[in-house]
Amino acid sequence: MSNILAKKSLGQNFLKDENILKKIADEISVTEKDLLIEIGPGTGALTKYLVKKGCDVLCYEIDRRMESILKPLIHSNVQIIFDDFLKRDLTKDIKKKYDNIYVVANIPYYITTPIIEHLIKSEIVIEQMVLLVQKEVALRFVAKPKTKDYSYFSLYLQHYYSIKILFDVSPQSFVPSPKVTSSVVKFVRKPSVVLLDEEKFFLFLKAAFSHKRKTLRNNLSEYSWEKIWELLVKKGYSQTVRAEEISYVDFVDIFKEIDS
Repeated sequence: MSNILAKKSLGQNFLKDENILKKIADEISVTEKDLLIEIGPGTGALTKYLVKKGCDVLCYEIDRRMESILKPLIHSNVQIIFDDFLKRDLTKDIKKKYDNIYVVANIPYYITTPIIEHLIKSEIVIEQMVLLVQKEVALRFVAKPKTKDYSYFSLYLQHYYSIKILFDVSPQSFVPSPKVTSSVVKFVRKPSVVLLDEEKFFLFLKAAFSHKRKTLRNNLSEYSWEKIWELLVKKGYSQTVRAEEISYVDFVDIFKEIDS
């Protein structure tokens, strides 16, 4: 480990457990025609495993203190951009065409959602992501209907990816030790869902989840309830159904019906 102290302002917790680091790196299988993106390499603990995979590696590190540690890892197939990942345009940074693009990252807890949204909203297609995040957040990613963690963001992510929690990581595996357990989560890209208007679909979902205590009918007052209710009856839902009771597949069917 480096002597550089973690910055609380950057949410830094350096993963030190070599077994966990190797397990994370091994979750992604690549060829020389692929690209691996790492967000927040820090002291390069995970990076040193990624650069051995034989494909191009692109790292984003906001902390300039890491330059002297990370620069020895730079080779013809390894690029490190010292900048805020959230301010980068990935389409401009990725100058070559790759068969597949993958993301691996130990993400600071406080900016987990913005980082994932930035990746999804970029114009590049990411086939798989392996992310180390707070366990509480991981549970929201994989949440199913009728659970407390099921939300708009669960559906937003599940629209694009099949998501699975691979394993938990104890606080003792980090320096400094966080106060919570972490989880390694794998995202695998789904085939595109054919929707008339994806942007409208997400606005529809946001409206459905806008007030958690209200029924779906109240939250979707701006939409044609007759059409929605007709489909809900066929699917066995009650008049007082709430958004958190409805599956992703059923939401897609409902939206298609009202947007047709």
